[in-house]
Amino acid sequence: MTDGPTYGFDTLQIHAGARPDPATGARQTPIYQSTAFVFRDADHAAALFNLQEVGFIYSRLTNPTVAVLQERIATLEGGVGAVCCSSGHAAQIMALFPLMAPGRNVVVSTRLYGGTITQFSQTIKRFGWSAKFIDFDDVDAVREAIDEDTRAVFCESIANPGGYVTDLPAIAGIADAAGIPLIVDNTSATPYLCRPIEHGATLVVHSTTKYLTGNGTVTGGAIVDSGKFDWSASDKFPSLSQPEPAYHGLKFHETFGPLAFTFHGIAVGLRDLGMTMNPQGAHYTLLGIETLSLRMDRHVENAVKIASWLEKHKAVEKVTYAGLPSSPYYDRAKEICPRGAGALFTVALKGGYDACIKFVNALEIFSHVANLGDARSLVIHSASTTHRQLSPEQQVAAGAAPNVVRLSIGLEDADDLMADLDRALSAAG
Repeated sequence: MTDGPTYGFDTLQIHAGARPDPATGARQTPIYQSTAFVFRDADHAAALFNLQEVGFIYSRLTNPTVAVLQERIATLEGGVGAVCCSSGHAAQIMALFPLMAPGRNVVVSTRLYGGTITQFSQTIKRFGWSAKFIDFDDVDAVREAIDEDTRAVFCESIANPGGYVTDLPAIAGIADAAGIPLIVDNTSATPYLCRPIEHGATLVVHSTTKYLTGNGTVTGGAIVDSGKFDWSASDKFPSLSQPEPAYHGLKFHETFGPLAFTFHGIAVGLRDLGMTMNPQGAHYTLLGIETLSLRMDRHVENAVKIASWLEKHKAVEKVTYAGLPSSPYYDRAKEICPRGAGALFTVALKGGYDACIKFVNALEIFSHVANLGDARSLVIHSASTTHRQLSPEQQVAAGAAPNVVRLSIGLEDADDLMADLDRALSAAG
C-alpha cells in the first residue's frame, strides 16, 4: 500500500504488504515456491550480497511470499520491519541472538509458556547465556535483577497459560532506564488486542502458529522491530553498533538506522541460524491474518461468556481470566488490551490433579492438544504436558499448578462449549 491515508486495522490486515503480482496480475499473494532467484547480472548479485541493494537471493534469507507477511505483521504491530522464521521458539532465539554473548543474561518473567521457561532456563546455557526469572508484578525486583551483564528484558503481554496481563509501561520504563531492550511475546494477544510497541516494547515476538494463522495448519514465528532503540548509545550491543567482519566492516546501526535489527536478523540471523519460514506456511498465515479482527472479537466474546459461567460452577475453584471483574488484572487488561483480554485462561478444579485428568478425557468438542489460538476450542492439562518438565514451584509460579487446566476458547457456539464443559466437569466428580 502507498503512503498517504492512515488505514484502519481491518483494512491493513487484508492489504498491508500486498500488491497485485506484477507478472500475472494475481490479486492474492502467490506462493513463490522457489529456492533461489535469478540475478540481473554480476553487479546486481554483488550489490545484494553486500547489502547495498534489497532483493531476493535465496529463500533461506528472503522470499517474496514471506516478505509480504513480514511487512503485514510489522504494519499491524506498528513496527518498522519484521523477520519471519520457522517457529515461535525460533523467533525467541533470533530476537536474543544479536543482543547476547557468553556471560550475558536476560531478565524474564516467571509467567511464561512452559517451553519458553525450559528454553531460557536450560537450552540457552549452551550458548553461555543465562536467564533470571522474576515475578514481574514486583517491579522493584525486576529493576534490582538487572546488572551490567543484562542485555534484555522478556515477558508475554498476555501470559500463557494463565492469562496474566503484564504491566508493559512499567516494565518498559525499567528497561529504558537500564538502556536495554524490552522484548514482548504478543502471541496470545495479537496486535488486534495489544500493540506492545505503543507501551514501550523494543521488539515483539510471535508464534504465528497460533492466533495469527488461526487454523492449526502451520508453524511459524516473527520478530517485529520497533525501530526506536538506539543500539549505539552504549557498547552493550556490538553486533549492531560495531563493524561486522562478514560484511567488510559494515556497521548495521550506522548503515540501516531504525532498520538495523531487521537487517541483522535477515543478513546474519537467517543466514547463519537457518530458521527459515517456508513460503507455503507464510501463505497460510497471510490468509489467516485477513480475518484476524473478526476472529479475535468472537474469541473474546466466547471467552467472557464461558469464563463468567465457569466462575460460578460448583466444581470450579478459580478462573484466571483477566476479562473477569474478579481478576486482579481486570483494570490493567482494560489499559493494555482495550479490545479484550484474549481467549486463553486457566481453570482450577476442586478435585485436584485426578479431576483434571478425568475432565480432559471427558470433553468432546474441546480438542486435547498442545496448541492454542485455533478456531477450535482446545484444552490441556499443563502440569502433565507442556509444563511437566518444571518443578512444582515453577509450575505454580507459571500458573500451571497440578489442579489447573488451560482452555483456549474457539469460535464455536458458546452454549455448545458450556454444555461440553458441564458434562466433563460432572464426569470429573
